[in-house]
Amino acid sequence: MYQLKPMNCPFHVAIYKDGYFSYKDLPIRWAEMGTVYRYERSGTMHGLFRVRGFTQDDAHIFCLPHQIADEILGVLDLTEEILGQFGFTDFEVNLSTRPEKSVGDDAIWEKAEGALIESLNRKGWAYAVDDGGGAFYGPKIDIKITDAIGRKWQCSTVQLDFNLPERFDLQYVDAQNVKQRPIMIHRAIFGSLERFFGILTENYAGAFPLWMAPTQVRLLPVTDTVTPYVEEVQRKMREAGIRVDITTNERLAKLVRNAEKQKVPVMCVVGEQEAADGTLTVRTYADGDQGAFAMQDVIDRIVVANKGKKEKF
Repeated sequence: MYQLKPMNCPFHVAIYKDGYFSYKDLPIRWAEMGTVYRYERSGTMHGLFRVRGFTQDDAHIFCLPHQIADEILGVLDLTEEILGQFGFTDFEVNLSTRPEKSVGDDAIWEKAEGALIESLNRKGWAYAVDDGGGAFYGPKIDIKITDAIGRKWQCSTVQLDFNLPERFDLQYVDAQNVKQRPIMIHRAIFGSLERFFGILTENYAGAFPLWMAPTQVRLLPVTDTVTPYVEEVQRKMREAGIRVDITTNERLAKLVRNAEKQKVPVMCVVGEQEAADGTLTVRTYADGDQGAFAMQDVIDRIVVANKGKKEKF
């Protein structure tokens, strides 16, 4: 029987509970791309930003109390590295602390909040405190990214959890051979992948950087006589890991215009002269006409752009 799951957390908890762990085994880090389903009301759904089925980059860390700060710092470092790859470097960070109604004793809350503050200070990030804004089961750090026109988007979350280890009776054996409760940390960097794709599209207005674009190169043959050469170029580009397609059966001006409208980063015009010389006449969405290049030079430049995550040809 198949059932729809609203969250991934209990499944990682079940995996932990199925084992037997010493304090020497911790921290344990498990991650998955887990698809979940939530019955959002029809009036609240909005494009890719709020949907009923979505995939989360969920991870859960089971650790000792004194390991919290190091584990949180590791998550913050990973968050900065990954979001930075997509061009997001301006973060708004919020620390949410203990609400009036909560589970867990005062000592563990004080230690957890102190560990979050320590990790943020070690990271060197400025942050705002949302006093009492944490979940009932633990404090958290929320990270918002800023897009190209200044809008804030909630993506990454690091959440401590004292509730699930208690409810599922999770244990580890400490140095004195006494059973103790581990600390559980939830973390998501993208949050919903679908929502992050929407944010990326909004941020770049559909004009994705070269390394990220779904179609990186469009080959535009002027006549059918150059088809064998164009197909050879496509084959070599694909072998180099370049996402490329061929568009034909229109006048050249319309082929270029359609590629521009679709914001394809690199357009390569191929006529009889290019086929004879083994070249490609390059036009980019960002900078217009670039002139003629040897076919291998074009391939090499795009491969370098992909490896270095460069925005332009």
